[in-house]
Amino acid sequence: MPDQSTPDAVSSPEDAAKGGVSRRRLLGTAGATGLALGAAGGAAGYAAAPSAGKAASAAPLTSVGSDAVMFHGKHQPGITTALQARGHLVAFDLAAGAGRKEAAALLRRWSATAQRLMAGEPAAQDDTDVARDAGPSSLTVTFGFGHSFFARTGLEKQRPVALDPLPDFSSDHLDKARSNGDLWVQIGANDALVAFHALRAVQKDAGNAARVRWQMNGFNRSPGATGRPMTARNLMGQVDGTRNPKPSESDFDRRVFVPDAGEPAWMANGSYAVVRRIRMLLDDWEKLSPGAQEDVIGRKKATGAPLSGGTETTPMDLDKTDADGNLVVPINAHARITRPDQNGGAAMLRRPFSFHDGIDTDGVPDAGLLFVCWQADPLRGFVPVQRKLDRGDALSTFVRHESSGLFAVPGGAATGEYVGQRLLEG
Repeated sequence: MPDQSTPDAVSSPEDAAKGGVSRRRLLGTAGATGLALGAAGGAAGYAAAPSAGKAASAAPLTSVGSDAVMFHGKHQPGITTALQARGHLVAFDLAAGAGRKEAAALLRRWSATAQRLMAGEPAAQDDTDVARDAGPSSLTVTFGFGHSFFARTGLEKQRPVALDPLPDFSSDHLDKARSNGDLWVQIGANDALVAFHALRAVQKDAGNAARVRWQMNGFNRSPGATGRPMTARNLMGQVDGTRNPKPSESDFDRRVFVPDAGEPAWMANGSYAVVRRIRMLLDDWEKLSPGAQEDVIGRKKATGAPLSGGTETTPMDLDKTDADGNLVVPINAHARITRPDQNGGAAMLRRPFSFHDGIDTDGVPDAGLLFVCWQADPLRGFVPVQRKLDRGDALSTFVRHESSGLFAVPGGAATGEYVGQRLLEG
């Protein structure tokens, strides 16, 4: 779980959304670790003329409910979008006999549905009415392709080199049934019903073309829970995400997105998502004193400040020692090991969700982090950092990587296009 910071929220609010729901940007920015801060209960937006399938008089919406993210754009939504309070990650495998033609039709259906739901409109057919009164609630739907997708569709020559399988890591205890997949969908929203509504619509749209391989459900702090934007905390109680790259930084696009002239051409303005289900061994972690926990991470638990002093955003002094000559930030501290300047500049945009799936058969919490990170090339982003963690991260004793996936996420669809069209019809 590399230690990186919160990206600036990137949204495209408009005065009016399709279906008459006013689009308002959330007040405040969101952390890549899960914050989406807004004025819950603030200035209300009202649905005007309701679209087909809506109630005759739509319910008034707060700024949280009325906030909408554009589906069409240079990049797919859900990458630099402020992280939402609720998320679903789901992978699909194409059905037996389904190929390129069926995949193209599926992505066309999915894109049309995502565009409608993200605008606060009902699905075109058989809408469940689950999100009838909710508004768009910052819904995003993001689509990606796994390594196996290209053989299934006869597009092996178009498979990116960057999509080669990830190497094995010593911390891996991977469940193959909950790893990889032909297709991947990330859903996020600031209303749990909106997120579930989108999940059901995507599953229904799959029809006979694809079946669910695995699904994972996550959460983050609710919008407006704090009075000012703050980096989120993970289930270990640690401030998580302090050094994430920010969209305002000059090299952000180079680190996160495939360039216009990149290879293959259909991945221009796209990104690669590494998805890991990381179990936190909370019973063991919580036996440590707060001081011992801080030594594992290399940061103060209360504030996120480096143990070398200052505030959360103060650069970490890796050479500072105490009166006995010991390094203030331990040599195996997680925050030390994951620093980009300790990994040849390797960096990624972390955008995870926490999860809690009850108690497992051993009576311990099945909880942790649905780790999602974005980068222009995983061989220069996730892989070198994870290899470094493998060689002596103090946190590795308290986490277990239980599933893994790597997906090529193409650039955003232009108006009139569907996601992946340049691959499937190129």
